[in-house]
Amino acid sequence: MSAIVAIVGRPNVGKSTFFNRLIQRREAIVDAVSGVTRDRHYGKSDWNGVEFSLIDTGGYVIGSEDVFESEIDKQVELAIDEADAIIFMVDVATGVTGMDEDVSKLLRRVKKPIFLVINKVDNANREADAVEFYSLGLGEYYTLSSINGSGTGELLDDLVKVLPEKEKEVIDLPRFAVVGRPNAGKSSFINALIGQDRYIVTDVAGTTRDSIDTKYNRFGFEFNLVDTAGIRRKSKVKEDLEFYSVMRSVRAIEHSDVCILLFDATRGFDGQVENIFWLAQRNNKGIVILVNKWDLVEDKQTNTIKQYTERIKKAMEPFVDVPIIFVSVLNKQRIYKAIETAVEVYKNRSKKIKTRDLNDVMLPIIANTPPPAYKDKYVKIKYITQLPTHYPQFAFFCNLPQYVRDPYKRFLENKLRENFDFSGVPVTIYMRKK
Repeated sequence: MSAIVAIVGRPNVGKSTFFNRLIQRREAIVDAVSGVTRDRHYGKSDWNGVEFSLIDTGGYVIGSEDVFESEIDKQVELAIDEADAIIFMVDVATGVTGMDEDVSKLLRRVKKPIFLVINKVDNANREADAVEFYSLGLGEYYTLSSINGSGTGELLDDLVKVLPEKEKEVIDLPRFAVVGRPNAGKSSFINALIGQDRYIVTDVAGTTRDSIDTKYNRFGFEFNLVDTAGIRRKSKVKEDLEFYSVMRSVRAIEHSDVCILLFDATRGFDGQVENIFWLAQRNNKGIVILVNKWDLVEDKQTNTIKQYTERIKKAMEPFVDVPIIFVSVLNKQRIYKAIETAVEVYKNRSKKIKTRDLNDVMLPIIANTPPPAYKDKYVKIKYITQLPTHYPQFAFFCNLPQYVRDPYKRFLENKLRENFDFSGVPVTIYMRKK
């Protein structure tokens, strides 16, 4: 499980540019989906072999200038709660502002490693101007320019030294994380399963705070159920829940084998649910989708299960091979089917296919529908093998791997799914030179 590093600071100091430089690509890991107003800035980065998750809080500030202050305070508090280390970014061009002073006041009380980073320092004059930031009382600082990357190396050298060591993967029991928006019924779902009120369930969004593990034994199968939940201090209930549930889900998702994504049918498969879905998919976790409160959806004529399922699948494209189960946690409808399905998905994710079986099935399919020629070059796929990883990854050995395009890789993935059942599990395909 990798450490979490949060980047905080007021708007327009260059947090996103710095974030994009660290994850080494232009987009945030969860794509901006139409109808979602702000990018979810979550990505993976590594430095000198140390991997960490990076969260840019900048994507979450909404509202006008006067709302900014309270929003930023909330984010900094969340980052303090959740992250293992915090990068506090300021801008040398504007100098110390009142908002910077507010943030530093919050950070000075914290026992976690804080890195004060002064951005836009790209010449000697600005290096001299940076001295005024000593007044924030956070001690030594780092100067850098996130646009051209100068100065980032020293910061990262020191950052990875203080991150907690990655826990050795203890292959204990499989972990099923119950994730979703606040108030979708996650805790009630777990209570219904274990038949006792292990969690306090109330109607206040976000009464749950820490992820709690429950050992569970059913269908002759033992696993840990992780509720991205727990008890949350009353004062926290008013915060920006969207940012909170994404940040909270990051840790639970990274540390699980299967994600049970539960959402409220009356609110739909909205942008935030989609973000959590793509977070699980990018982390190559097994996924089961539970549509809760289906009994409360009005107008079943124009809103049949089939139509509703189609809409969810449209939002998940191209990864549509995911079980979708309609449940009512309150009436205990189909909740055991949900767990049975999660167990199936877990087995699919750990499935190992013999090389011989793979080649017997896939080579005739490839012979029938070979990769399209590219620039008059013909690709010949000779041999396929599954890689020895925690989730399904396949290497297709061929003469010209660089000429195999994504649509053909998707075709191969679909054929693997048709023949070997990887329902609910992301599959990765690599083209390798023979």
